[in-house]
Amino acid sequence: MDRKINREQIEALYEARFLNMYDLQYAEGKHYFEATRRGKDNLVVKKSDAEFREMLPDAVTIAVVLHLPGNETRLLMSYEYRYPVGQFLLSPVAGLLDPEDQKSDNPLVNAAIREIREETGLTVKESDKVYVLNPCAFSSPGMTDESNAFLCAEITLDNLDDLNQNGAEGSELFDGFELLNRERAQAIFRTGRDEHGNFYSLAAWMVLSIYLSLF
Repeated sequence: MDRKINREQIEALYEARFLNMYDLQYAEGKHYFEATRRGKDNLVVKKSDAEFREMLPDAVTIAVVLHLPGNETRLLMSYEYRYPVGQFLLSPVAGLLDPEDQKSDNPLVNAAIREIREETGLTVKESDKVYVLNPCAFSSPGMTDESNAFLCAEITLDNLDDLNQNGAEGSELFDGFELLNRERAQAIFRTGRDEHGNFYSLAAWMVLSIYLSLF
């Protein structure tokens, strides 16, 4: 069944800086409602097949793996307040692509390096490794076209002196770090709860699985 939606079939119901709501009329008298970060001119539903396959995601999510003295390896995560659930959730380093990121030669890696610096205080060195694992994955395509790229950053440190959360911007609110070894990461991954007994996001679950599968 052809359900291609064109511009004339899209009605804006609500538009704000970070969240918009559109009515997608996919057939006569048939409506599907979409929440999105994108403006009307950049909705995924409007893209051609070629544009769809080359599109940049809205955000990056990074598995930050620290190589520490004594051959210790830790997965770096934080507790970030998430307003829709009213809790500090165990969270990976993540953030939206900025316009400057999108214009760079490597938008995903550029955004990842910037987010690592802002959310952890760590500067990625030339000797460190940042690489893309999945260039674009949809978060919840039954409701939104929001998408994330998943990356891994391997950072070698002599100490943790530079680790801080002073780069929070806007509504961002952090409450400490977790440096997880395999045993602790495995327990959190297996139970679906952090060490406080709380649930966490699908993005956090994915980053835990990346760490456990690669390190």
